[in-house]
Amino acid sequence: MEHPLLELKQIECRHRGVIAVENLNLHVNQGDLVCLLGPSGCGKTTVLRAIAGFQPVNAGEIRLRDQRISYPGYTLSPEKRRIGMVFQDYALFPHMDVCGNITFGLRHLGKAECKRIANEMLEIVGLNGMGDRYIHELSGGQQQRVALARALAPRPELILLDEPFSNLDIEMRERLSNEVRGILKQQGITGILVTHDQHEAFAMGDQIGVMSEGHILQRDTAYNLYHSPANRFVADFIGQGVFVRGTLLSPDTVKTPLGTISGDRAYEWEPGSEVELLLRPDDIVYDPDGPLQASVQQRAFKGAEILYTLKLEDETEVLSLFPSHHDFAVGDNVTVDLALDHMVVFPL
Repeated sequence: MEHPLLELKQIECRHRGVIAVENLNLHVNQGDLVCLLGPSGCGKTTVLRAIAGFQPVNAGEIRLRDQRISYPGYTLSPEKRRIGMVFQDYALFPHMDVCGNITFGLRHLGKAECKRIANEMLEIVGLNGMGDRYIHELSGGQQQRVALARALAPRPELILLDEPFSNLDIEMRERLSNEVRGILKQQGITGILVTHDQHEAFAMGDQIGVMSEGHILQRDTAYNLYHSPANRFVADFIGQGVFVRGTLLSPDTVKTPLGTISGDRAYEWEPGSEVELLLRPDDIVYDPDGPLQASVQQRAFKGAEILYTLKLEDETEVLSLFPSHHDFAVGDNVTVDLALDHMVVFPL
């Protein structure tokens, strides 16, 4: 059986005696792109620093290609790990041109070989002919590509990306995250991305680990995190939605203010249990003949869709996405229906 490229086994990391990461397990296979997603302070950057060799582990171990590179009392130095890193602030050298930045870690090679590698990296990241420019002459997106090229130049086994797009505007962030994913996939490079932005995680990751308070609460595909969250934190952190109180009538049926709802999942709690039903904006659909009356409280135009905050007759507020040609103003009355393909319920 082939071993994962990277394994974290029950690692613990501390900052000034305070536990930042506890009993955390993670494995990453060759060629995978894995994202660690979570709010500030959840421990995701600590995990990345531990993998890179900048943060010791107080318990557990980290293995790269089945070699122990971190365990209590031992940390293999970062330069010996064959791991590339792209930092949040790019960490580029303003006094060097682009080629100099890309080949900074290759000073043991001759000038001709460095030049060849720099040109190859520039072609990979789409910056052909820009090797003699200086960093201040580049846009933010171009600087990010240089940082990626520098991380790729030594042919690492693993690339770590620490909030790499946070300094860019939304449009550039979305475009570059897709481009970077394409580059890493094309080159067969394994990558780990740390971010607080779920849109970046969805765009980049084959698998996404949602973190909170030093733990990975769920690792899954973006689709499953959205439609099958393992707990209330993941449900609340991923996507948008509201929680509606209800009563479990049977394993797959809940009585709510919106009516009695049956779903495609069975829950093991006793009938009569008080629960919360997760309603995503795509669970509430516009239907001129629908059974539910609502009034528009807020609206946010999103191009092809409009996100409405709706108040039902019993004062329950829900979110709903309408196609944008259904254009309603605040205060208008609308009729909607439920389209709950996946009924997600949590106990109270």
